[in-house]
Amino acid sequence: MKPINLDDKFTKFDKQWHPHQIATVDDMQVLLAKVSGEFVWHSHKDEDELFFVQKGVLEMRFRESGNPEKEWSEIVHQGEIIVVPKGVEHCPTTKDGKEVHLLLFEKSSTAHTGEVTDAKTQTDYPKI
Repeated sequence: MKPINLDDKFTKFDKQWHPHQIATVDDMQVLLAKVSGEFVWHSHKDEDELFFVQKGVLEMRFRESGNPEKEWSEIVHQGEIIVVPKGVEHCPTTKDGKEVHLLLFEKSSTAHTGEVTDAKTQTDYPKI
């Protein structure tokens, strides 16, 4: 039951798109990630995800279910959050390859890239 300094925790790793666990809350995990460029289109059938932008600007791209040609995006600025509801296909992206620092809040059962397997898919979230 000690405070967690997010800035300090972000200095503990450099790997992109590889979340690190800093806490658990019931069956939820609190993760930090450094991201740059484009991630993988995916969804989480049974879990919502919360993204908090600690540093930088995130573009969260979305696709309409059953109509992958209909895409839109939301820009999430530093200090803002966005919640991706369960089942919604999404693709986190950064502008111009700039690094973004994220805090993620999601169920412990949430698979990193949902049912999609990709080179960026992670199955182990180191605790820091």
